[in-house]
Amino acid sequence: MTSKACIDFGTIEARRLRIHKRKMAMLTFIRDGLERRIASVNASIEKLQEQIKRDESLPTE
Repeated sequence: MTSKACIDFGTIEARRLRIHKRKMAMLTFIRDGLERRIASVNASIEKLQEQIKRDESLPTE
């Protein structure tokens, strides 16, 4: 006996397509988070480089 929930999945191709779309959404979500973290690290690096240049240009006593 097959339950109605199992029948509603449709064809194998349709099920595979849904799985691939779900996987794509998950990977895109992960990538977006990583891009935000990389942007944050890049901004920190740029700010530190600015501070180093500023400190190097100060006259020493």
